[in-house]
Amino acid sequence: MKFISFTEGENEYKKIGVFSKDELFIIDINSLNLSNSFKDLNDLIQNISQDDIMKLKSIINEGIFYNYNAFERERCTIHAPIEKPIHDILCVGVNYKDHLEETQTYFDNSFEEPQKTVYFTKRVTRAIGPEDEIDGHFDINNQLDYEVELGVVIGRTGVNIKKEEVEDYIFGYTVINDISARKLQREHVQWFRGKGLDTFTSLGPCILHKSAISFPIKLKVCSRVNGEERQSSNTRLFISDISDIVSELSKGMTLEAGDIIATGTPSGVGMGFSPPRYMSSGDVIECEIESIGILRNHIK
Repeated sequence: MKFISFTEGENEYKKIGVFSKDELFIIDINSLNLSNSFKDLNDLIQNISQDDIMKLKSIINEGIFYNYNAFERERCTIHAPIEKPIHDILCVGVNYKDHLEETQTYFDNSFEEPQKTVYFTKRVTRAIGPEDEIDGHFDINNQLDYEVELGVVIGRTGVNIKKEEVEDYIFGYTVINDISARKLQREHVQWFRGKGLDTFTSLGPCILHKSAISFPIKLKVCSRVNGEERQSSNTRLFISDISDIVSELSKGMTLEAGDIIATGTPSGVGMGFSPPRYMSSGDVIECEIESIGILRNHIK
């Protein structure tokens, strides 16, 4: 199941929905007579029951929508599945070996290989979604970069989660473009400001429910700038896998339903080229993850 936020036609009121199996239709979740109605996907993630999940699966598999509000996808606009995360996004740094190496090169080898997983947070006042514009903030940064990442959406609140129980606490997965201002990263000697500017978090096009793919996750990830492939890897190459990340983050720190974890990016980011290949106004950046979809944005 692919959960989305969408508008239909000229209507500006955002609804939450799921794609039909062929993804040609979007079904309004609040027309399905579930045990609750939901104001947005944060509300759904926090309150949907397992019985409702099973009912949704059955409706999608049957492909019979005449009792519900279903819309042709081509008449709809897809938005960020979660525009306002419940907290800033939890991020994992340098979680692919090849990206660690290119990061060390960019920072003139002053960035030492971490002995433990690197964590930081990404400021998100409002996430952007598919086809939205990225403000490059070129007045303060001339090194605009992209990072395709698998986002893990927590579905159940927990603390001190055991590694073997991590999947039970996951709701699903999304694509994240962890947009970065490299100039600000270098100037401030940390990642928070350079990754936290307005429009620097793009999410979507959907949240893929965890039941759609096997665990542990082994998905192809890639990014393209103006149609040219820049990144290509697979989540099986994580240095720290999802079970390690979620379990470790939860030790002494409560993870809540709706929290989002960005799991790191592979090599091929703009700063990794010689000379660097940053994004400019007018560029189109696509981040794609197998089974989830393509997240496309335009540089303002």
